[in-house]
Amino acid sequence: MRLPATFARLQRQNTMRFGTKAIHAGVEPDPSTGAIMTPIFQTSTYVQAAPGDHKGYEYSRTHNPTRTALQKALAALENGKHGLCFASGMASIDAVIKLLAPGDEVVSTNDLYGGTYRLFTRIFEGFGVKFRFVDMTDPAHVAKAITARTKLVWVETPTNPMLNIIDIAAIGALAKKAGAWLGVDNTFASPYLQTPLDLGADIVMHSVTKYLGGHSDVVMGALVVKDDVLHERLAFIQNSCGATPGPQDCFLVLRGLKTLHLRVQRHCENGAVIAEFLAAHPKVDKLYWPGLPTHRNHDVAKKQMRGFGGMISFTLKGDRMDDATRVLASTKLFSLAESLGGVESLLGHPASMTHASIPREERLKSGVADTLIRLSVGLEDKEDLIADLRQALG
Repeated sequence: MRLPATFARLQRQNTMRFGTKAIHAGVEPDPSTGAIMTPIFQTSTYVQAAPGDHKGYEYSRTHNPTRTALQKALAALENGKHGLCFASGMASIDAVIKLLAPGDEVVSTNDLYGGTYRLFTRIFEGFGVKFRFVDMTDPAHVAKAITARTKLVWVETPTNPMLNIIDIAAIGALAKKAGAWLGVDNTFASPYLQTPLDLGADIVMHSVTKYLGGHSDVVMGALVVKDDVLHERLAFIQNSCGATPGPQDCFLVLRGLKTLHLRVQRHCENGAVIAEFLAAHPKVDKLYWPGLPTHRNHDVAKKQMRGFGGMISFTLKGDRMDDATRVLASTKLFSLAESLGGVESLLGHPASMTHASIPREERLKSGVADTLIRLSVGLEDKEDLIADLRQALG
């Protein structure tokens, strides 16, 4: 079955708008049945007519048709050329660091996600890779940290959980001058709000578990690149190390992508309302959301993002742990849980959950206070979410 000529032409020219790409990019009707949804190819191996004579698939660790469709879709959404899917977000970052050799250096943000910090410092430092953590909200700090041995600059923006904004284009120029790759964890923004490859990044990473899957039912990671040689190296690592997702998970994410634009738009709308409510609440002390005009890099966010997302962090006046614990235990719609980006609203305590692996002294330096509360604002009616927070805050 062939795609309609008009659609095929749009696909070739890459002129589709985001919502259209979210629904159509990378997928085609199944040629054997005409099924409009990509089938779940639940198989480990593929029959060959003769040794090496096959239809592009030999073994599902290396390639699987369901995963291929997802990888193409993710590449299209990030305005990239190649997508690679992994069994988790951490597995995708692991693959990137395996591009490096002992003695190579990485510059990254000092308010990095705790799991990434743990991977860098507890695993790869032991293999001779050196990591420098700096405040990346000022590109001058990055310029100072880069050395002749820097091979990778690793960015999160917005950062987790402080919602700091890092200027991707400015950092990309510094990385390019140094001959280093720029990798960007785009999990908090999603490609609906931000496309780092367009701003100078070489590698875009996602915890697909979050907004891309969007329904809290999948664990997966992904990388998207434009460069053919870089893709070949990462694909070799993907296949050799074997941290690949199964076809059922790939199918679930393909389904999730079809509503990504609708979901993230609602996340943004609800996030703005919740941020406004918290900004006016007498018990809230510090509020972190890039859509606030008072956010220190609000202008950068406006420049490189198309919206400000549904992730919000805040502290309480008095900075008392008992008060924070009471709020965390009192919500009815916001569920206390790890993760983010699903249709349901979640709240978490970074100091004891997502960032527990970071030493307290380092955590406090980056602003992750003992009483910091992080919200993943979901898709419920905003009035109900505000009422829930109002009763929990008291």
